[in-house]
Amino acid sequence: MKITGKIIGVVGGVARVKFGQAMPKIYELCEGPNRSLIMVYASHGTGVVDCLILRGRGELGADEEITATGEIMQVPAGNATLGRVMDAFGEPIDELGEIAGDKVSVIGQPPKYPEIEAKEAIWETGIKVIDLVAPLIQGGKTGLFGGAGVGKTILLTEIMHNIFMKSEIRNPKSEVGQSMTETTKAVFAGVGERTRERQELWAMLNETGVLPRTSLVYGAMGEMAAVRWLTALTGVTLAEKLREEGNDILFFIDNVYRFAQAGGELSVLTETMPSEDGYQPTLASEMAMVHERLVSTSSGKMSAIEAIYVPSDDLTDLGVGSIFPYLDSVLTLSREVYQQGHFPAVSLLSSSSSLMRSDVVGQKHFETYLAMQAMLSKAKELERMVALVGESELSEENRTSYHRAELIKNYMTQPFFTTASQTGREGEYVSRETTVNEVADILTGKYDGVEATEMLNLGSLSKLKV
Repeated sequence: MKITGKIIGVVGGVARVKFGQAMPKIYELCEGPNRSLIMVYASHGTGVVDCLILRGRGELGADEEITATGEIMQVPAGNATLGRVMDAFGEPIDELGEIAGDKVSVIGQPPKYPEIEAKEAIWETGIKVIDLVAPLIQGGKTGLFGGAGVGKTILLTEIMHNIFMKSEIRNPKSEVGQSMTETTKAVFAGVGERTRERQELWAMLNETGVLPRTSLVYGAMGEMAAVRWLTALTGVTLAEKLREEGNDILFFIDNVYRFAQAGGELSVLTETMPSEDGYQPTLASEMAMVHERLVSTSSGKMSAIEAIYVPSDDLTDLGVGSIFPYLDSVLTLSREVYQQGHFPAVSLLSSSSSLMRSDVVGQKHFETYLAMQAMLSKAKELERMVALVGESELSEENRTSYHRAELIKNYMTQPFFTTASQTGREGEYVSRETTVNEVADILTGKYDGVEATEMLNLGSLSKLKV
């Protein structure tokens, strides 16, 4: 027996449908006239449901008949999606024909607790500031936080470039080189970002020959809220299926905040009472829908690198704060650092990793990190004094500490492979061991006679004359 209803109103990308006593389930797909497709999103408990319009928005109007299909939205997944670009509904957008592969529901459940595996090993990125301050964890989650225009997408792309494309070539003896195998695959979910950026990423992957090991799913910022919301879930579904097929997965998402924002827009359209901060009351559970599925199991490792937009540079924003509990490493991009001309514009004192321990990163790395943070904190206290009376008026001890802190901050800048065509500087991969040793040398005074500006935009210090 078919369950049918009638549309009683359409607002934005949401259709309100009146059913009889028989009701479709949440997330069930329903068909309308001329192949239009909607998905049940919320129930008002009186035979009325709000549905997300997925296809054929212009075909839907009041009194149009809707028929429930009894199915949940599914997309093709697995190894057949590698090298392909799809939208949130699993439809190809790369003009290469239909995407094969088993159909998998985008509304999934996380693995059961006994199936989850957690190992404390490091992904080396070749990016100095990341490897030293907030190393990426294999099977963990890393967040790149920052406001508009401070370089989140570029940093995420460089991480993808170095880990996935350059690690074996440039550092074959590292723990990364040993971990990168033919079973390592990548999934990139572009949620609410620019169409130009997704085209540039596709071109880079294609030119470097890594596209055949990557699945891409896009929902641009110009799409309806329902599409942007579903894009993240589709990306997670692709990653899960590849992991189940025995692959180790690098999952990249740009931008998680846009997923939260899309959920907030849907909440407004469905007339749901917002929380105190204006976000949807289901924000926490929606974040869990994504992050609880991004875990490692006995089938394969799942490592996530997430870009997170910070509105008004406010890290206390509820939409941003809802992501923090799931992350192992946090990299905060600072507008102040960016305006100083430092790139990547990472705030050294605001970035951290929960696994910054000697048994994980090694004793020397751990001690160097602590010494560096202590020196940077001290230099932060001296900044006001320097602004008032100048560096020359500090005591000799304070002047030395301040100078070494400036050396470290400039040393953390680095030319990127992915920006070489814009900057004219060839990118450089710096191993974690080299970074730790060179920072330790700065802290012990080896480079006290060097001007801080000489360390800007360098890779390793091997070419620097002391």
